[in-house]
Amino acid sequence: MPQRLGIAVIGAGMAGRAHAAAWRAAPAAGIGSLPDLELVSVCDIAGDLAAATASRYGFTRHDTDWQHIVDADDIDIVSVVVANSLHQQIVEALLAAGKHVLCEKPLTDTVTDAESMVAAANDADSVARLGFTFRRTPGLAAIKDFINDGTLGEVHHINAWYWTDYACSPTAPMSWRYRGELGSGALADVGSHLTDTVEFLAGPIRKVSGGRFHTAITSRPLPLGHVVGHDHAEVSDEYEPVGNDDYAGFSVEFPTGAGFLQVSRIAAGHPNSLGVEVFCANGSAGFDFRFPGQIVLNRSIDDAAATGLTTIQLGPEHPYIANGLAMAAPGVGVGQNDGFVFQARAFLDEVAGIAEADSLPRCAPFSDGLHALQVRDAVIDSANDNGHEKEVQS
Repeated sequence: MPQRLGIAVIGAGMAGRAHAAAWRAAPAAGIGSLPDLELVSVCDIAGDLAAATASRYGFTRHDTDWQHIVDADDIDIVSVVVANSLHQQIVEALLAAGKHVLCEKPLTDTVTDAESMVAAANDADSVARLGFTFRRTPGLAAIKDFINDGTLGEVHHINAWYWTDYACSPTAPMSWRYRGELGSGALADVGSHLTDTVEFLAGPIRKVSGGRFHTAITSRPLPLGHVVGHDHAEVSDEYEPVGNDDYAGFSVEFPTGAGFLQVSRIAAGHPNSLGVEVFCANGSAGFDFRFPGQIVLNRSIDDAAATGLTTIQLGPEHPYIANGLAMAAPGVGVGQNDGFVFQARAFLDEVAGIAEADSLPRCAPFSDGLHALQVRDAVIDSANDNGHEKEVQS
């Protein structure tokens, strides 16, 4: 085990702050000791934003050029949390320099770039992982356990959605999120989380059909300053066309069944509503991120008097909570920020050489990010072919 690990975050926006806070909290979210951790730098082209995030979360300094992070001798671990199109260049440079890299999802914009990143990760002596934080949600992890241990059994049918409303306003400023072709909008942004969640519970998506996109707001005003995350900013009178999707819907086929998925960034009243219902051989279960401290479960399909969904409050008997939360008790609640902490702890465990059996589940490999892009491309192909069925290429 190394004696010290220096940590940096490239990207100081909404998700960058989540990573920065997670590295600070991670040592308390697991079992066993870690090397001494030093929060070294937050990097962003917007220097004022980098400085503010570094100060807020206890990092020693800030940088405005990501190459400084690549070259820094005192940095061992780097979160890459910038626009998707920038991931490949930055991640491959970091890996070539021997840094351990935790890259935010989606892995990148194209399958070709993702294949290059997977190859770079495979060739690297350091750890390269992808941030699919919803795998760390205690409710979803509990449902997965019920599927795997036979309580629910194999999944026959799944209904899943990820509804957000950050793009509802027509005056929300133009940013990288709204640029690109159909499939690079809601589908790539929140859809990458949703398809990974479905595969986490039901296995790999093999085919898609019924692909459909819709763009409700077709142009957006240009901002006069920085756009951070989903925040609004002062805008000009100049507008730019929106090239990608506000909504996507499609059906999927996985090894033991099928289902329907919807993603939206214009679902008014749903700031962050990821939900899933799984219907299995021995019952069913459901999770809704609006109520993150609970799941619903039905374990009886033969006794009509006992059939029905029961609400279960998550507690220390369920994944992540006993050693992950300061107050590990039923009804206390858990949220998305906790998922970033669990993710950071799992990454630190792996870098420190802690055996997987003694650690939180490992973070996703880059190959999972490549597969997510292959699913996305199959949805795009389906939408471009009047919804016809398409196999997911691998």
